[in-house]
Amino acid sequence: MASAQPFGIDFGGTGIKGAPVDLETGDFAADRERIRTPEKSTPEAIAEIFVDLLGKFPDCTGAVGVTVPGVVRHGVVHSAANIDKGWIGTDADKLFTEATGRDVHVVNDADAAGLAEVRYGAAKGRSGLVIVTTLGTGIGSALVHNGVLVPSSELGHLEIDGHDAESRAANSARTREDLSWEHWAKRLTKYYRTLEMLFSPDLFVVGGGVSKESDQFLPLLDISTEIIPAQLRNRAGVVGAALYASEGGS
Repeated sequence: MASAQPFGIDFGGTGIKGAPVDLETGDFAADRERIRTPEKSTPEAIAEIFVDLLGKFPDCTGAVGVTVPGVVRHGVVHSAANIDKGWIGTDADKLFTEATGRDVHVVNDADAAGLAEVRYGAAKGRSGLVIVTTLGTGIGSALVHNGVLVPSSELGHLEIDGHDAESRAANSARTREDLSWEHWAKRLTKYYRTLEMLFSPDLFVVGGGVSKESDQFLPLLDISTEIIPAQLRNRAGVVGAALYASEGGS
Protein backbone atom coordinates (compact mmCIF):
# COMPACT_ATOMS: atom_id res chain seq x y z
CA MET A 1 0.00 0.00 0.00
CA ALA A 2 1.39 3.41 -0.98
CA SER A 3 2.26 5.76 1.85
CA ALA A 4 2.49 9.55 1.71
CA GLN A 5 5.16 9.53 4.42
CA PRO A 6 8.11 11.80 3.55
CA PHE A 7 11.50 10.33 2.74
CA GLY A 8 14.72 11.67 4.24
CA ILE A 9 18.18 11.40 2.66
CA ASP A 10 21.28 12.36 4.63
CA PHE A 11 24.04 13.00 2.07
CA GLY A 12 27.57 13.42 3.37
CA GLY A 13 31.15 13.17 2.23
CA THR A 14 31.44 9.48 3.14
CA GLY A 15 27.91 8.06 3.17
CA ILE A 16 24.35 8.45 1.93
CA LYS A 17 21.59 7.30 4.29
CA GLY A 18 17.89 7.21 3.52
CA ALA A 19 14.58 6.06 4.98
CA PRO A 20 10.89 6.94 5.05
CA VAL A 21 10.02 8.81 8.24
CA ASP A 22 7.01 8.60 10.53
CA LEU A 23 6.33 12.23 11.44
CA GLU A 24 4.23 11.20 14.45
CA THR A 25 7.15 9.50 16.19
CA GLY A 26 10.13 11.15 14.49
CA ASP A 27 11.60 7.75 13.69
CA PHE A 28 12.23 5.64 10.60
CA ALA A 29 9.14 4.00 9.14
CA ALA A 30 11.30 1.26 7.56
CA ASP A 31 14.88 0.04 7.85
CA ARG A 32 17.39 2.64 6.76
CA GLU A 33 19.50 2.09 3.63
CA ARG A 34 23.12 3.22 3.60
CA ILE A 35 25.31 3.67 0.50
CA ARG A 36 28.93 4.75 0.42
CA THR A 37 29.36 8.14 -1.23
CA PRO A 38 31.20 7.52 -4.53
CA GLU A 39 34.53 9.15 -5.26
CA LYS A 40 32.81 11.00 -8.09
CA SER A 41 30.23 12.86 -6.03
CA THR A 42 29.00 15.37 -8.63
CA PRO A 43 25.35 16.45 -8.36
CA GLU A 44 24.48 14.40 -11.45
CA ALA A 45 26.15 11.25 -10.08
CA ILE A 46 24.41 11.67 -6.72
CA ALA A 47 21.07 12.21 -8.45
CA GLU A 48 21.40 8.78 -10.07
CA ILE A 49 22.06 7.22 -6.67
CA PHE A 50 18.99 8.95 -5.23
CA VAL A 51 16.85 7.49 -8.02
CA ASP A 52 18.10 3.99 -7.15
CA LEU A 53 17.68 4.62 -3.42
CA LEU A 54 14.07 5.77 -3.76
CA GLY A 55 13.42 2.78 -6.00
CA LYS A 56 14.05 0.54 -2.98
CA PHE A 57 10.99 2.09 -1.30
CA PRO A 58 8.31 2.02 -4.02
CA ASP A 59 5.46 2.37 -1.51
CA CYS A 60 6.77 5.64 -0.08
CA THR A 61 5.37 8.45 -2.25
CA GLY A 62 5.73 11.54 -0.06
CA ALA A 63 8.03 14.54 -0.45
CA VAL A 64 11.78 13.95 -0.30
CA GLY A 65 14.19 15.93 1.87
CA VAL A 66 17.94 15.88 1.24
CA THR A 67 20.71 17.17 3.50
CA VAL A 68 23.82 18.68 1.94
CA PRO A 69 27.03 19.57 3.83
CA GLY A 70 27.05 23.15 2.55
CA VAL A 71 25.19 26.44 2.56
CA VAL A 72 21.77 26.11 0.90
CA ARG A 73 19.61 29.09 -0.07
CA HIS A 74 16.23 28.43 -1.68
CA GLY A 75 17.39 25.05 -2.94
CA VAL A 76 20.66 26.32 -4.43
CA VAL A 77 23.95 25.04 -2.93
CA HIS A 78 26.52 27.79 -2.29
CA SER A 79 29.43 25.93 -0.66
CA ALA A 80 30.96 22.46 -0.74
CA ALA A 81 33.50 21.73 1.98
CA ASN A 82 33.64 17.92 1.80
CA ILE A 83 31.91 17.19 -1.51
CA ASP A 84 32.59 17.84 -5.20
CA LYS A 85 33.02 21.54 -6.01
CA GLY A 86 30.53 21.08 -8.84
CA TRP A 87 27.79 21.48 -6.23
CA ILE A 88 28.49 25.19 -5.87
CA GLY A 89 25.79 27.12 -7.70
CA THR A 90 23.69 24.02 -8.41
CA ASP A 91 19.92 24.33 -8.04
CA ALA A 92 19.73 21.00 -6.24
CA ASP A 93 15.99 21.21 -5.59
CA LYS A 94 15.37 21.44 -9.34
CA LEU A 95 17.98 18.83 -10.31
CA PHE A 96 16.73 16.18 -7.88
CA THR A 97 13.05 16.90 -8.50
CA GLU A 98 13.55 16.41 -12.25
CA ALA A 99 15.77 13.32 -11.82
CA THR A 100 13.48 11.51 -9.39
CA GLY A 101 10.07 12.76 -10.46
CA ARG A 102 9.40 13.59 -6.80
CA ASP A 103 8.97 16.81 -4.84
CA VAL A 104 12.52 17.27 -3.45
CA HIS A 105 13.73 19.91 -1.00
CA VAL A 106 17.40 20.35 -0.06
CA VAL A 107 18.56 21.63 3.33
CA ASN A 108 21.88 22.16 5.11
CA ASP A 109 22.80 19.10 7.19
CA ALA A 110 23.14 20.95 10.50
CA ASP A 111 19.84 22.76 9.89
CA ALA A 112 18.12 19.39 9.37
CA ALA A 113 19.58 18.05 12.61
CA GLY A 114 18.44 21.18 14.42
CA LEU A 115 14.88 20.84 13.20
CA ALA A 116 14.81 17.19 14.28
CA GLU A 117 16.13 17.93 17.77
CA VAL A 118 13.59 20.71 18.31
CA ARG A 119 10.62 18.70 17.05
CA TYR A 120 11.48 15.24 18.42
CA GLY A 121 14.69 15.33 20.44
CA ALA A 122 16.47 17.15 23.23
CA ALA A 123 14.74 20.51 22.64
CA LYS A 124 11.19 19.17 22.17
CA GLY A 125 8.67 21.46 23.85
CA ARG A 126 11.18 24.27 24.36
CA SER A 127 10.29 27.77 23.21
CA GLY A 128 12.47 30.75 22.41
CA LEU A 129 15.81 30.53 20.62
CA VAL A 130 17.49 27.13 20.50
CA ILE A 131 20.98 26.88 19.00
CA VAL A 132 21.95 23.37 17.95
CA THR A 133 25.67 22.83 17.33
CA THR A 134 27.30 19.72 15.93
CA LEU A 135 30.89 19.18 17.05
CA GLY A 136 32.76 17.04 14.53
CA THR A 137 35.26 17.68 11.75
CA GLY A 138 33.89 21.21 11.83
CA ILE A 139 31.15 22.94 13.80
CA GLY A 140 27.70 22.90 12.27
CA SER A 141 24.93 25.07 13.63
CA ALA A 142 21.17 25.54 13.46
CA LEU A 143 19.16 28.46 14.81
CA VAL A 144 15.56 27.54 15.60
CA HIS A 145 13.23 30.17 17.09
CA ASN A 146 9.90 28.91 18.42
CA GLY A 147 10.16 25.95 16.05
CA VAL A 148 11.01 28.04 12.97
CA LEU A 149 14.40 27.51 11.32
CA VAL A 150 16.65 30.47 10.51
CA PRO A 151 18.69 28.73 7.79
CA SER A 152 22.39 28.62 6.97
CA SER A 153 23.75 30.22 10.15
CA GLU A 154 27.25 28.68 9.74
CA LEU A 155 28.27 29.70 13.26
CA GLY A 156 31.28 27.40 13.16
CA HIS A 157 32.99 30.01 11.01
CA LEU A 158 32.76 32.90 13.45
CA GLU A 159 36.13 34.58 13.92
CA ILE A 160 37.23 34.34 17.54
CA ASP A 161 40.65 35.66 18.62
CA GLY A 162 41.70 35.82 14.98
CA HIS A 163 40.84 32.19 14.25
CA ASP A 164 38.00 30.47 12.44
CA ALA A 165 36.13 29.07 15.46
CA GLU A 166 35.94 25.48 14.26
CA SER A 167 39.70 25.33 13.67
CA ARG A 168 40.15 25.63 17.45
CA ALA A 169 36.95 24.25 18.97
CA ALA A 170 35.71 21.43 16.72
CA ASN A 171 36.14 17.86 17.93
CA SER A 172 38.74 17.39 15.17
CA ALA A 173 40.90 20.03 16.89
CA ARG A 174 40.65 18.10 20.16
CA THR A 175 41.83 14.88 18.55
CA ARG A 176 44.39 16.50 16.25
CA GLU A 177 46.08 18.37 19.11
CA ASP A 178 45.48 15.57 21.64
CA LEU A 179 43.74 18.01 24.00
CA SER A 180 42.49 16.94 27.41
CA TRP A 181 38.76 17.30 28.03
CA GLU A 182 39.59 20.19 30.35
CA HIS A 183 41.67 22.06 27.78
CA TRP A 184 39.07 21.54 25.08
CA ALA A 185 36.32 22.68 27.46
CA LYS A 186 38.11 26.01 27.90
CA ARG A 187 38.03 26.52 24.14
CA LEU A 188 34.38 25.49 23.99
CA THR A 189 33.59 27.89 26.84
CA LYS A 190 35.02 30.77 24.80
CA TYR A 191 33.07 29.64 21.75
CA TYR A 192 29.72 29.30 23.52
CA ARG A 193 30.23 32.57 25.43
CA THR A 194 30.64 34.27 22.05
CA LEU A 195 27.33 32.78 20.89
CA GLU A 196 25.72 33.93 24.15
CA MET A 197 26.96 37.47 23.59
CA LEU A 198 25.65 37.55 20.01
CA PHE A 199 22.31 35.76 20.36
CA SER A 200 21.24 35.40 24.04
CA PRO A 201 19.81 31.92 23.37
CA ASP A 202 17.48 30.03 25.67
CA LEU A 203 19.14 26.66 25.11
CA PHE A 204 22.17 25.06 23.48
CA VAL A 205 21.95 21.49 22.14
CA VAL A 206 25.22 19.73 21.35
CA GLY A 207 25.29 17.03 18.66
CA GLY A 208 27.94 15.22 16.67
CA GLY A 209 29.55 11.91 17.51
CA VAL A 210 31.33 13.33 20.56
CA SER A 211 27.95 14.09 22.18
CA LYS A 212 27.97 10.43 23.28
CA GLU A 213 30.71 11.51 25.69
CA SER A 214 28.98 14.71 26.78
CA ASP A 215 29.46 13.88 30.46
CA GLN A 216 33.20 14.30 29.89
CA PHE A 217 33.04 17.95 28.81
CA LEU A 218 29.62 19.63 29.16
CA PRO A 219 29.89 19.90 32.99
CA LEU A 220 33.23 21.68 32.50
CA LEU A 221 31.78 24.54 30.43
CA ASP A 222 31.52 27.87 32.26
CA ILE A 223 28.57 29.50 30.52
CA SER A 224 25.23 30.98 31.59
CA THR A 225 22.92 29.21 29.13
CA GLU A 226 21.59 25.70 29.68
CA ILE A 227 23.46 23.24 27.45
CA ILE A 228 22.41 19.63 26.85
CA PRO A 229 23.39 16.74 24.55
CA ALA A 230 21.44 15.92 21.41
CA GLN A 231 19.26 12.81 21.42
CA LEU A 232 18.64 11.73 17.82
CA ARG A 233 22.32 11.31 16.89
CA ASN A 234 22.64 9.39 13.60
CA ARG A 235 18.91 9.65 12.90
CA ALA A 236 18.83 13.45 13.03
CA GLY A 237 19.79 14.15 9.41
CA VAL A 238 17.31 11.75 7.82
CA VAL A 239 14.47 12.73 10.18
CA GLY A 240 15.14 16.46 9.86
CA ALA A 241 15.35 16.29 6.06
CA ALA A 242 12.01 14.48 5.86
CA LEU A 243 10.42 16.98 8.23
CA TYR A 244 11.79 19.91 6.21
CA ALA A 245 10.40 18.45 2.97
CA SER A 246 7.01 17.71 4.53
CA GLU A 247 6.66 21.40 5.40
CA GLY A 248 7.49 22.53 1.88
CA GLY A 249 11.14 23.48 2.32
CA SER A 250 12.17 27.08 1.89
